[in-house]
Amino acid sequence: MRESGILMPVSSLPGPYGIGCFGKEAFEFVDFLAQAGQKIWQILPLSPTGYGDSPYQSCSAFAGNPYFIDLDTLKEEGLLTAAQLKAEKWGTDPKEVDYGTLYVSRFKVLRTAYAAWRKQCAGLHGCAYYFPDDYYAFTLANEEWLDDYALYMALKAANGMKNWVEWDKPYRLRDRKALAAFAAENEEEIGFWKFVQYKFAAQWQAVKAYANKKDVQILGDIPIYVSADSVDAWVGGALFELDADGGFARVAGCPPDYFSADGQLWGNPLYNWEYHKKTGYAWWVRRVRHALGIYDLLRIDHFRGFDTYWAIPADSTTARTGKWENGPGMELFDALEAALGKLPIIAEDLGELFPSVRKLLADSTFPGMKVLQFAFGGGDSEYLPHNHVKNSVVYPGTHDNTTLTDWWENGASEKEKAAAAAYLHLTGVKPTAKELAAIRTDDVRIALLRAALGSVADRAIIPMYDWLGLGAEAHLNTPGKLGGNWAWRAADGFAAKALAKTIHDECSVYCRV
Repeated sequence: MRESGILMPVSSLPGPYGIGCFGKEAFEFVDFLAQAGQKIWQILPLSPTGYGDSPYQSCSAFAGNPYFIDLDTLKEEGLLTAAQLKAEKWGTDPKEVDYGTLYVSRFKVLRTAYAAWRKQCAGLHGCAYYFPDDYYAFTLANEEWLDDYALYMALKAANGMKNWVEWDKPYRLRDRKALAAFAAENEEEIGFWKFVQYKFAAQWQAVKAYANKKDVQILGDIPIYVSADSVDAWVGGALFELDADGGFARVAGCPPDYFSADGQLWGNPLYNWEYHKKTGYAWWVRRVRHALGIYDLLRIDHFRGFDTYWAIPADSTTARTGKWENGPGMELFDALEAALGKLPIIAEDLGELFPSVRKLLADSTFPGMKVLQFAFGGGDSEYLPHNHVKNSVVYPGTHDNTTLTDWWENGASEKEKAAAAAYLHLTGVKPTAKELAAIRTDDVRIALLRAALGSVADRAIIPMYDWLGLGAEAHLNTPGKLGGNWAWRAADGFAAKALAKTIHDECSVYCRV
């Protein structure tokens, strides 16, 4: 069945507290999707943002982002007051996330809410503290990762939020006695980080249940790698490639490509795939099982890394010094399917693709991605709509591409413009510079959206900012650029009924509703 959906990060929703969250705007966006005939809401990873404010550099592969907790819901629960929320700064521009301000204000009010919650629970049933049953159920169901996460975050707070490799040796090397003593002395701080995850999970599951009830599936996203500054790296040990001193031997990235002449040096630790194989890929089974409890569908970022991955010496300053190594291939996905059943995975199969990567995609039967902004560079590109395949997902651009408006006005070369104009019937087959200059940007945008919707691909996902016709201000992420990414937020009132009708009508032409 042909479907369409919208890419809209939770962080990009409007709202009063500096960043999009799981409040009424999230429920209203689900209503908008349903009105527009959309079956999929694609989001970015829900994990805490890390280095460069990126959701792909998180302190945990399992935890949720505390910024997404709806503060108005906490107010309704008696944990915060209107005055406390009004007293904080949330940024000066409602259409942009100010992560520096957010870091200070969000955690301040969450700690206030936690203190009020503990007060509510004090002295119940003859106990010093008796927390709600659903809290105990949550902590028990998630103890495999939650206990380590809460301890890690408490230690991080005690160490001025420094990277764990800079902690004192007993904590860095996870000396049991030292950790037990720290935990005993910091029970309240550890409890705070568990409380945050408890509230995150409860609120997100309410949003997801509402979406599912409206026949909207959540397409989530997990990065292939974990961050070097993460609880996963701190506790992982043998899961990763280590040197003789227990440090990371090599790190992840990708070679020079479309986005960067020096390649991308991500700095994530690389997996010790031999060790994972010995365990039957147990950590991956755990990770994907957890993700499928949060999302309905799952996009795996950098899928090609499961076939061959770029390994860079840890002391390198650019990604140019890396070399290709072999990943686990189908063995990993066979292990996952044996444990979890048929996997609803979408493979982010972009970048330099060897024949072996294409074979892995075919063997996995996962749909890959087709990106129209990559289609017009010359020749019979696999991204041109006439080369798309049914078992794929088509995008005008991903979160790493700029918007269609900005691509046409500033990003596309003259050669790409001429190819696109001819292909989309905006001009004759050999347009002149004058003819190209006369094309209205909005006509290109609509033509590209229709090309995506008209593709043979089973699914078409359109970023919200492309339906809105926004420019460079809505560009979510420029790979290789540090700072200024992941900041775009939609203006309040963007999800209007008129726009929902337009989207519904456009999608219905191509049998996607």
